[in-house]
Amino acid sequence: MTEKTTQGAGRRRGRRPGGTDTREALISAAREVFTEQGYDGATVRAIAAKAGVDAAMVNHWFGGKEGLFGEAVLKLPFNPQEIIDVILAADPSDIGEAIVRTFLNRWDTTGGGVFTALMRSVTSHDEAATMLRDIFLKLVFKQVIGKMAPDNHEFRATLVATQLVGMGMVRYVAHFEPMASADIDTVAAAIAPTIQRYISGTVT
Repeated sequence: MTEKTTQGAGRRRGRRPGGTDTREALISAAREVFTEQGYDGATVRAIAAKAGVDAAMVNHWFGGKEGLFGEAVLKLPFNPQEIIDVILAADPSDIGEAIVRTFLNRWDTTGGGVFTALMRSVTSHDEAATMLRDIFLKLVFKQVIGKMAPDNHEFRATLVATQLVGMGMVRYVAHFEPMASADIDTVAAAIAPTIQRYISGTVT
């Protein structure tokens, strides 16, 4: 009888074991599925299949879909202070352009990333809506506008958010052309002047 000497012979190809690599695989897969489907449309089975693990691992690591959504989407996808520092490094007359370019440069590399997952989930998940507000209002725009704008800081921050959220919705979620495929220079030239007016112009 011939002895098998091939290294690795007999190893099973299949799902990942239940280690920490499984947890990270689930988070990565969940971001993709939540981005594509939103909270309501995403299923534990679909996420587990994309991660190559048994669906029971979602409960094991996160206690269910809600917990996984919190880990994959509701944690900040960036360092707010780093964003603020980049924007405020611009000349005061170019803050609107700095805001547009800063967000587009980050979003374009991930096709919208966590922003898209949040947008697809806001109608069915209260924490997604809260997270979206926190990102655009509390964590970034209030800080920037508080330093740059002469008055009406909260109102101005909300106006800026209308432009950024609308831009992101059209570009990454609804895929309206030509906005969806326009280059950053084109988008910045079109939107930045409006944001600049919201920050330093007359708004009331």
